[in-house]
Amino acid sequence: MPTWTNWSGSVTAAPRRLLSPVSEEEVAAIVRETAASGGSVRVAGSGHSFVPVVPAEDAILSLDALAGLLDAAPDSGRATLLAGTKLRDATHLLWERGLALPNQGDVDTQALAGAVATGTHGTGPAYGSISTRLEAARVVTADGTLLDVDDPALLPAFRVSLGLLGIFTRLTLACVPRYALHERVWQHPIDACLDELAANVAANDHYEFFWFPRADIAESKSLNPVGETPADEEPPPLDGPGERIGWSHRIYPSVRDLRFNEMEYAVPAEAGPACFAAIRQRMKERHPKVGWPVEYRTLAADDAWLSPAFGRPTVTISVHQAAERPYREFFTDLEPVFREFGGRPH
Repeated sequence: MPTWTNWSGSVTAAPRRLLSPVSEEEVAAIVRETAASGGSVRVAGSGHSFVPVVPAEDAILSLDALAGLLDAAPDSGRATLLAGTKLRDATHLLWERGLALPNQGDVDTQALAGAVATGTHGTGPAYGSISTRLEAARVVTADGTLLDVDDPALLPAFRVSLGLLGIFTRLTLACVPRYALHERVWQHPIDACLDELAANVAANDHYEFFWFPRADIAESKSLNPVGETPADEEPPPLDGPGERIGWSHRIYPSVRDLRFNEMEYAVPAEAGPACFAAIRQRMKERHPKVGWPVEYRTLAADDAWLSPAFGRPTVTISVHQAAERPYREFFTDLEPVFREFGGRPH
């Protein structure tokens, strides 16, 4: 029996079939066939989610073969891509057409459909998740029908839909003209970081920090657009404090060589500092051996019904543990703290 495993190895599945359709029509045919036999279908992107959204007993589809840029209109900023396109490829294809996403997270290995369906996001109080850029989509519904969706009244349901409304096969995104970013990374004591937190969030387009619990220090990162045109080649990576300038799609991503499990909660923006303080206290008191950092980011309110940022400006706080180490007891102990501050799980 075939097996499927997510990126960290924490979620596995043994479906009857692992399939890789090469066309929208083949996706629809698989759904019709599986529905006729009373089975279920789920879709796997890059497996970068840490929750069990993919496992199915009957069929798991990979859309890796359904990838590429279908259309891009620099004048309007609209671009249509096939659902299995990896973010790293999508952003390069957009760059070649003079376009970019207005914001990204620091991982770009996800499939585009998965990034939209799960609300993948970066940081910045003026920026929503990638799903907020969705302007139209083609979806294979539960009966195998190909449905085009562009009604503004329906799109909030399809953004962050977790595959519940069907299988994305193509997505049209609202993009912006391509741009360059100045990245700055610096370290400081966590208390100094917290004292400067509001000012740093307000002063930078994109700001986040990582708290390293054993050393009790913070590593802050800011990203801001610059007017200059950088060279076309990849900018040198930053391994620790420093600065660099490059095209946005090359600056946002970070290399993730070490695998981990993550739990992220989204809290109201005004509760972010207090929630972080409570998480920090509990980790120092109950989990002093955990060395993986805690990440703090900001996110604009949005209208996607299942989004963690629905209807409210948001701070997201993520805790991590190495993939090879036990994590459930640690995560379970922190969840009540997040919920006390109105947290929504991502």
